[in-house]
Amino acid sequence: MEYYVKSVVPVIEANYDNFTTVEKNIADYFIQNREKVDFSAKSVSERLYVSEASLSRFAKKCGYRGYREFIYQYEENFVEKPESITGNTRTVLNAYQELLNKTYSLMDETQVGRIARYLARAERVFVCGMGSSGFAADEMEMRFMRVGVNIHAVKDIDRMYMQAVFQNERSLIVGISLSGERKGVQFLLRESRNKGAKTVLVTTHNKEEYYEFCDELLLVPSLKHLNYGNLISPQFPILVMLDIIYSCYVEQDKYKIETFHDDTLRALGGKEYDY
Repeated sequence: MEYYVKSVVPVIEANYDNFTTVEKNIADYFIQNREKVDFSAKSVSERLYVSEASLSRFAKKCGYRGYREFIYQYEENFVEKPESITGNTRTVLNAYQELLNKTYSLMDETQVGRIARYLARAERVFVCGMGSSGFAADEMEMRFMRVGVNIHAVKDIDRMYMQAVFQNERSLIVGISLSGERKGVQFLLRESRNKGAKTVLVTTHNKEEYYEFCDELLLVPSLKHLNYGNLISPQFPILVMLDIIYSCYVEQDKYKIETFHDDTLRALGGKEYDY
């Protein structure tokens, strides 16, 4: 049995803000549905009181050619889930497993490879975020600094505005904002890209306007529609993605990077941090 399955649900969630009211009604149905029923366009349109044309427009906004392609993918990996889950430990672990499945569904390994190459080529890297995203920025700084990347975490909005002045084509800016709407993060990405820097936004929202200031829009799963999502730290989906990028980065020149890592440990007295 395959542990991870591709699902269209994270794709629906990433595009949720782009839907009309009718399309959000359709999206909610597919996100929340737990039963395998007749998913034909006729049956679903009657069940939701929407037109078949609305189903087609919804599917196209999700990136599919039409409803038939969308529902084929939806049914292909549909798993019926129990409504009630007992036990606190099981509840939390199931929520994490669902989140990992969503990460797998959104994963674009080609894109991750490009971002790893940006990290390898950049003379300096700035990773910015606020709140829980700021903690993730600190983690990224620590992980990549130890393997030789000239990287700095920026968590203060004034510093984000100031750092935008000094970027150039040799810089890489990674913005972390689950909502995608942090003004300081957007400003640093926009101004840096205008100066020739490579820019990456890590977010849960797939919005067309973000491509105006981002070379890469790296999607992570949203906790919003996750069962018991309030039990999960908002940093978790970001940290999972950073681990994947780190793994890809290390593979580019494993010997050199492992040497950097060992040297930093020796500089710290040869001991790992206590976690």
